[in-house]
Amino acid sequence: QAQVEEYGGGLVQAGGSLRLSCAASTRPYGEFAMAWFRQVPGGEREFVAAYRWRGDMLFYNDAVEGRFTISRDNAKNMIFLQMNSLKPEDTAVYTCAVGWPAGPTRVRTLSEYIQWGQGTQVTVSP
Repeated sequence: QAQVEEYGGGLVQAGGSLRLSCAASTRPYGEFAMAWFRQVPGGEREFVAAYRWRGDMLFYNDAVEGRFTISRDNAKNMIFLQMNSLKPEDTAVYTCAVGWPAGPTRVRTLSEYIQWGQGTQVTVSP
């Protein structure tokens, strides 16, 4: 059974940093991508960042670009999300996802991902 597991998260003050990690049991092939989404209570799940293996492409939500960096460890089939200059509005449950989006224009689309982790809480205090 495919597994997706997140690590990291926690409580940090505004301006601080956190690093999230995600490991997937599925080996990459085709249009494989791994992504981070986040969700606040009562809100919709929002795209944060993604790594598309084909073409070695990175994608970011405008709200985090320049502050967050997504990277991967190909040998371990993991991605990482380095989050710097955190703001209180970054507070959310961050969830890692695995999918095969039908091309680069679909990488930010939630429905393109079929394997999900349990999520990890990130809280940024003012």
